[in-house]
Amino acid sequence: MDIIILLLVAFVIIFVFVYRNSSGENVYKYIVTKSSFIYERYAPFSYKEIRKKVKDLGQDYTKRQYTIQIAVFAIASLVISYLYFYNLIISIIYMALAITVIPYLTYLRSKRIYSEFIFEQIQVYTTNTIMEFSTTQSFIKALEGVYESGVLEDPVRTDVKVMIDLAYENGTIDESITYMNNKYDYYMVKNMHQLFYQITNEGSKDAGESLENMSQDIDMLVEGVYRDRIDRAAFHKKFLQFGVVLYLMVMLVQFLLGVETYINMLSQPIVQILLHGVIIINTYFLLNGEKYYNENVGAE
Repeated sequence: MDIIILLLVAFVIIFVFVYRNSSGENVYKYIVTKSSFIYERYAPFSYKEIRKKVKDLGQDYTKRQYTIQIAVFAIASLVISYLYFYNLIISIIYMALAITVIPYLTYLRSKRIYSEFIFEQIQVYTTNTIMEFSTTQSFIKALEGVYESGVLEDPVRTDVKVMIDLAYENGTIDESITYMNNKYDYYMVKNMHQLFYQITNEGSKDAGESLENMSQDIDMLVEGVYRDRIDRAAFHKKFLQFGVVLYLMVMLVQFLLGVETYINMLSQPIVQILLHGVIIINTYFLLNGEKYYNENVGAE
């Protein structure tokens, strides 16, 4: 009977590890495939500034929401760990560890929200610059029009002002374009700047048609981004649901062996180690999945 229990617990560990490993690859492949038109890297900002922007956008959790999150994590970890070990002290330790994860999840969520905000601002910047240029026929005048229109928010608005100042200071748009390309490493930013560079410095013909095509490309990009965002959110929900189910597989083991037999086996160190391994492995892959969902919101 002891060997059977050990084999069952080992099976749970192997199942969790193999599923998370192989399924994780499918998750990554799925997300990358669905993200062919999405966010690029955004300009690095300190976490303090990111948190401030998230609060300004009204997307930070309220005290009540944080309290509910803490309560859910505490109760869930307490119940699940107790089902594994039937030991209140161990369950309290796991409960405390679960609560300490909340700031990390908040950090990941804030970075995702900020990334989405920056992408939206870049979309506004590129679209409005093209529209302004069709009227002014000057890249700098177009930038001034976008800046003064108030459609942009910081930090992008401030960076556009830096571009304008650099252009007047140097007498060319070269340094302005280099500055913005380095600050916001997006394909649509670089492509638009390259087109304006050619128009300004090389006198490209048929600029109107080229700008119209670029505007359509941006619209397609944005459509793909929002469609991908919906798909990712739906998949993320299922990912978390199945992760919780994997934690509860210990109940299947107890059902097959009997709770009394299972509790008796808990006195063996090897069983304790295997059970801790199940929790640690599943938690690792859940956190890794959360990190991927919130940070890797696109591909170059």
